[in-house]
Amino acid sequence: MKRLLLLRHAKADREGPGIDDIGRRLAGRGREDAARIGRFMREEVYVPDVVLCSTATRTQETLELLLLELGTRPLVQNRADLYLAKAQAILAAIRGARETAGALMIVGHNPGLEVCARGLTRQPEDRKLLKRYHAMTDKFPTGSLAVIDFDVGRWVDLGPGLGELELFLRPKDLHGEAG
Repeated sequence: MKRLLLLRHAKADREGPGIDDIGRRLAGRGREDAARIGRFMREEVYVPDVVLCSTATRTQETLELLLLELGTRPLVQNRADLYLAKAQAILAAIRGARETAGALMIVGHNPGLEVCARGLTRQPEDRKLLKRYHAMTDKFPTGSLAVIDFDVGRWVDLGPGLGELELFLRPKDLHGEAG
């Protein structure tokens, strides 16, 4: 059994004079959301063994704030190839992950993260999870977390439609605005 956690970076400031996309920092709301997601993950025991994180400033800040709340230090690999990566590149990174990791987290960007999540997850039969699945396939907002379980022994065996959605959480769900 393998567990994949896909986290889109939290809300970032817009580009401005002298600030390129890779250097964009988190907005105030993004900082708050990243911490909330970390607390949620600690409380619900969604704890990664290994994290692969894009080298963009906003993904690095999201991860740092999340880890402060999570209260643990998984192995973190900062990966330039995850910056604005397409779904195929994200899947390649997942398949190349350490086999000893039972739970792997990717901190990245859309649209690649959303496309990857949709491609790996099969439609659930459970009504509550079906609602979350449709929310995930409709829009994967900043700060959102998808937790997908796979009945495989190795990361290299992950493939389209093999994942079962365990959770899809948006920041607004933690503010009591779930829809």
